[in-house]
Amino acid sequence: MFQTAKPTKVFQEVVSQIEEAILAGRIETGQTLPSERELKEMFQISRGTLREALRVLEQKGLIEIRLGVGGGSVVRAVDAGRVSESLGLLIRSQKVSLDHLAEFREAMEGSIAAQAAERRSGADLRQLQDLLAAAGACLPAGRRRRDEFLEADRQIHTAVAAATQNPIYQSVLASIHDNIHRYYDRFLSMDDRELQENYRDLCDLIAAIEKKDAPNARRLAREHVQRFNEYMQRRSREESAAAKPASRRKAPTAQGHPKEKRSD
Repeated sequence: MFQTAKPTKVFQEVVSQIEEAILAGRIETGQTLPSERELKEMFQISRGTLREALRVLEQKGLIEIRLGVGGGSVVRAVDAGRVSESLGLLIRSQKVSLDHLAEFREAMEGSIAAQAAERRSGADLRQLQDLLAAAGACLPAGRRRRDEFLEADRQIHTAVAAATQNPIYQSVLASIHDNIHRYYDRFLSMDDRELQENYRDLCDLIAAIEKKDAPNARRLAREHVQRFNEYMQRRSREESAAAKPASRRKAPTAQGHPKEKRSD
């Protein structure tokens, strides 16, 4: 299965060989790697070098190291989890602004909606309609079911990405929507009016996807992102203005009481 590791760059080569075997499907998800003793013999390396390589593979999300009886290095399914974690850290570290996120989402979600309209299956459409019904059921309760509505909204966006049949779109969009709640919680009130407006946007988008109207689906997705970004930008500016120290704010001039001129 594996070749003897070369004397130079032993550690990197061990990681590379095991990674390639996993990604090529020679070792399947859920399968356990050979024991440490067997891997040491295959690669002709020390126990310390092997364990370091296994730790790197675990950090990459390719394996899970299980301890105890029946343990070992088990191959994990490759998913968007690591992407989502990295994006979440980037957002929380303030490296991604509202403008950055909106610019990316407008371009990406417009393209995703257009391709979903062209490629969606009957099963995709039924799933979108079911999720839309779940979102609509939250509306009579208004803000009391805000979180349920936003979860349905998240699932609709990821289902639209799934309808493209492109796993990269699915992975990236899922990562975005797993982390965007940070901005929603801070800058979107999601009162009854905004919930209704969001729901109407989703209805129009899914109707365009049903009709396989790609240009309209692209336009509707972009306009939806633009509109709600404008709401968040406005509240962000209001929050910044309110946070300024009183001494830095311009004091209002009382009307009807002009300053007296000094007489020398």
